[in-house]
Amino acid sequence: MKGNLLKFVLIASLVLNLSLLGTAAYKYYKQYGYWVSPFGNKMKKGSFIFEKLDLRPEQLKAMKEQAIPFRAEIDRRRYEIAQKRAGLFTLLREASPDKKAISSAISEISAMQEEMQGRITGHILEVKGSLNREQQKKFLDLIENAMKQDGQIGCPHAE
Repeated sequence: MKGNLLKFVLIASLVLNLSLLGTAAYKYYKQYGYWVSPFGNKMKKGSFIFEKLDLRPEQLKAMKEQAIPFRAEIDRRRYEIAQKRAGLFTLLREASPDKKAISSAISEISAMQEEMQGRITGHILEVKGSLNREQQKKFLDLIENAMKQDGQIGCPHAE
């Protein structure tokens, strides 16, 4: 009887461990296949917003060549901002928070976000300049729709 109970516990433990391992692998796989766009949307890796435009093959190739290093730079900057935010929360958790250090961290985060927004805007203008009028309109419409959340651009406002 004791041996059967031990076998049951071992099998249950093995099933639980395998299911946890499978869940972790699945989560990693799903996360690895996506990136966050400059507008905060999750997109499959290798997909580009401008693929929805009617581009000539040479335009599509040129835009992909521009977009890949741009995405890498934005992802790097997004990571740096996340690190600064983590540092800010470390300061906030202190028993006696240093208000000057908190203010400095907020200023650094704001400056980094402003610089990143400037780079995104510059990239949009650069891409826009390589398109004809019809493509420009569709491109800007795609970007505007990507930025919309619940039918509103940006943060929802209080009613």
